[in-house]
Amino acid sequence: MAVEVVMPKFGLTMQEGTIQQWFKAEGDAISKGEPLFEVETEKVLYEVEAPASGRVAKQLYPAEATVPCAAVIAVIAVGDEDVAAVAARYATRSAATPAHATAAAQPPSAASRAGTTAPATPAARKLAKDHGIDLATVAASGPGGRITREDVEALIARPSSGAPLRGMRKSIAERMFKSLQSTAQLTITTEADVTALVARREQLRAEFPLTYTDLIIEAVAKALIAHPHLNATAEADAVQQHADIGIGIAVALDEGLIVPVIRAADQKPLRQIAEESHALAEKARAGTLGVDEVSGGTFTVTNLGMYGIDAFTPILHTPQIAILGIGRIIEKPAVHEGTIVPRSMLVLSLTFDHRIVDGVPAAAFLRTLASYLQG
Repeated sequence: MAVEVVMPKFGLTMQEGTIQQWFKAEGDAISKGEPLFEVETEKVLYEVEAPASGRVAKQLYPAEATVPCAAVIAVIAVGDEDVAAVAARYATRSAATPAHATAAAQPPSAASRAGTTAPATPAARKLAKDHGIDLATVAASGPGGRITREDVEALIARPSSGAPLRGMRKSIAERMFKSLQSTAQLTITTEADVTALVARREQLRAEFPLTYTDLIIEAVAKALIAHPHLNATAEADAVQQHADIGIGIAVALDEGLIVPVIRAADQKPLRQIAEESHALAEKARAGTLGVDEVSGGTFTVTNLGMYGIDAFTPILHTPQIAILGIGRIIEKPAVHEGTIVPRSMLVLSLTFDHRIVDGVPAAAFLRTLASYLQG
């Protein structure tokens, strides 16, 4: 009996996934546990294995289609089943794509079928996907004609005349454009004297490793308790203020940004915040984040201080309504207790959705945050 392959649900918050590529074409033989397709959700990539051995009889959706969880997306003919007969039974489903799928269901073209059969290592597939590279265009040097990560890197290093955005870069571009088009973004800045914060970090580093971002996350969570109107999301003109505080941390990757989340940040001690932020950043760079680890954020922090940036305009991580940009900490002359002395100063940049929050309450949040950081 034919086996249906459904869009998996990798986390409690996952509602749909986007098929990024098929590793097998219709008619191809496949073994149970062999990668069948790759799915992306919340910028996290997963390889989905075949649930049974047989032949791929039908693919109901093409690459780049977004499909709800539990929907049937492919069928595997097992045993001595007639592949054509199995495919015919599902042909009407393929022709009637649900309205919420973002790409029309259609049989793979000859070109796409050729691209699905290229053997490649998982690292090579991920790197190619992140850079929008069709594996069919990569020359293989590995054993048995297998494409390696080095093969993909060699192609990336070649001069290019330009290519359309794909993969994570395309996802980021779409999200940024949507964010700017659907919100009224305004950025305000303030300078905080963080001399005490610098001293606190130096003292705590003898006990456990931590970054300035960890200390700021702790302060942001505390400030959001005092200003809960900024701990909110807005979707379809409906604003939801959240009781839980989930702080997203923007992590830079070679191919773009991803924002893992420290949940219940206001309920965790600084040591746990530091441990979780480090672990999430490592998993982000290794490409092993789970869906739940990049979901549930209510406010985001992004730090460019290590690049010598003082102030900048961060873009909202919608549907969140506020994001904090952190600049560099720099020692410079400042008035402290009536005397001009060297002090450690930090610029904070808050971008917020002016449709939801007015300037005065946003400024009040920033003032509260600065006071916490100043100690």
